[in-house]
Amino acid sequence: MPRRPVVVVTGAARRIGRAIALEFAAHGWDIALHYRSAAADAADTLGALRERGAGAEAFAADLADEAGCAALMPRVVGHFGGVQAVVNNASLFEHDDVGSFSYAALDRHWRANTAPALLLARALHGHLQAAGGEGCVVNLLDQKLWNPNPDHLSYTLSKAALEAATSMLAMALAPRVRVCGVAPGVTLPSGDMTASEFERSRQRTPLERSSTPEDIARAVRFLVESPAITGTTLLVDGGQHLQPESRDVMFVARAQLGGR
Repeated sequence: MPRRPVVVVTGAARRIGRAIALEFAAHGWDIALHYRSAAADAADTLGALRERGAGAEAFAADLADEAGCAALMPRVVGHFGGVQAVVNNASLFEHDDVGSFSYAALDRHWRANTAPALLLARALHGHLQAAGGEGCVVNLLDQKLWNPNPDHLSYTLSKAALEAATSMLAMALAPRVRVCGVAPGVTLPSGDMTASEFERSRQRTPLERSSTPEDIARAVRFLVESPAITGTTLLVDGGQHLQPESRDVMFVARAQLGGR
């Protein structure tokens, strides 16, 4: 009986990463669940994956540490015997703007959101080159790149670099590895966003709804399982990128609701 394909999902213990892992598990994939510090959430998600019949194992690593990131793929291959896909979902999202920007803030976001995706893509390519076969990398981006505003400056710059890297990696790693992106809109509450602010933000799209974790998960799996697609990004945001805003949608919703 053929072995099930294996996908590495970073930041898969909770939120969008959990939904992505569950989507793959429901469609015949085994899951290497990466997490940094959310051990309890990782254990809960691991149980849910195994209940769905997936072979699943959790791997703790601080991807902002270059040595820790470089060690992740060999650990996964050692456990499963092979890997066919990587989903770079783990992300740091801290607010800054031009006034509060610092080298340290940019470095934190670069190390969390950009550099690990390059290392893991390279590692997947090296593994598949040695083992044979083809694979795919999907990078989680943000609709903000197509609808820019000056909030969350360091985060946005790190994701812009990752979007550029998606195209460059697609060229550098072809034909062995395809590289694609998925850009969510407002999907889950973040930071100190209230429930009312989240709902108002989600409705500020042409479709009057933004993305859900399940929407993102389906788009990611579609790209991984579509062998003719590389070097492009799917915007899964209810059309949010079509409506320019001068500020992050959270702050727009807050102002409309008369909040802080």
